[in-house]
Amino acid sequence: MFKSLSTSLILRGLLAVIVGVLALAWPGVTVFALVVLFAVYAFVAGVLEATRAFSSRTAGPVVGHLLLGLVDLAAGLVALVWPLPTALALVLIVGLWAIIGGSVEFFFAFRAGETAGTRALSVLGGLVAIAFGVVLLARPDMGAVTLAVLFGLFNLIYGLWILALGTELRHTGKTLHSIFRHPKEA
Repeated sequence: MFKSLSTSLILRGLLAVIVGVLALAWPGVTVFALVVLFAVYAFVAGVLEATRAFSSRTAGPVVGHLLLGLVDLAAGLVALVWPLPTALALVLIVGLWAIIGGSVEFFFAFRAGETAGTRALSVLGGLVAIAFGVVLLARPDMGAVTLAVLFGLFNLIYGLWILALGTELRHTGKTLHSIFRHPKEA
């Protein structure tokens, strides 16, 4: 059990490190890959909506699902034809998301019953998220590259952590296996 779990963690860690290094080495490619991923998602969503439309028994949902499918397909096509504006729009969405999420976290810090430590972490986390969102909105052109670099840093750090966790788990499993296999006499 320890060996398969540790192997899984080690492989995930290695993959995350590789993705992190690639994102840091080529942030422009990372941004373009994000746009392509969005386009693929939109195309798949469009096909699924069309499938739902034709599997419906009544005419009302058919039109709605077909319209949603067409909107999804159009969004995917726009993303591929105009990748730069799509990347900028995604950055603006992430910036707004960070500001709204940070504001909610900041205000939730002051609800009754929170400990001082939890309150301080919530305030700090909220302020960091708000600042991040403001930076993205202020310079969305640089925000796309910033997102790619942060994505790379996150994957690099997360990958190293998961790699260390998997290695430690493997070591623990070997230690437990040797203890149970060769019990010492008392």
